[in-house]
Amino acid sequence: MKYDRLTKEQFEELHPEFINFLSTQSIDKGEWDKIKLEKPEVAEQELDVFSDLIWEGVLTRAEYLEHFSKNYIFLFHCFDTHVQSIVLKSVVPETNFLTKEGLQWLSDNMFTENIEMKVGKKEFTEERNTSLFELIQQGAFLSDGQLFKQINSIMNS
Repeated sequence: MKYDRLTKEQFEELHPEFINFLSTQSIDKGEWDKIKLEKPEVAEQELDVFSDLIWEGVLTRAEYLEHFSKNYIFLFHCFDTHVQSIVLKSVVPETNFLTKEGLQWLSDNMFTENIEMKVGKKEFTEERNTSLFELIQQGAFLSDGQLFKQINSIMNS
């Protein structure tokens, strides 16, 4: 497997897509039930292949990622060969960006000495989607890029 297997909840959400996936391999419900019962290792392989296909599609379309922690916010804009980043760090230890109050504090203190901002660019040293998947495994999530775009436009004006 190239990526992680989807969770039970993700498989449930993608049930129609999984049925289509099986049908492209001429596997109907009866055949699938039989495979699960008689050849569980084959069923496991099918789940793994489907998971990789889904992850590959999601990662290929990914443009923005965000990762929030107590005192840091990492914003990523993903390109074909590199990722641009904006890192926000609170120098006030009590700040918690994982709470609504912490995000309000950020809004109120964005351009003060309480927030350190760093901009960066990193070329992918391995395959793009693998690099993005590693960021997701570390806690990043897909986003619409709104926060990245807002901060980037303010910094460039």
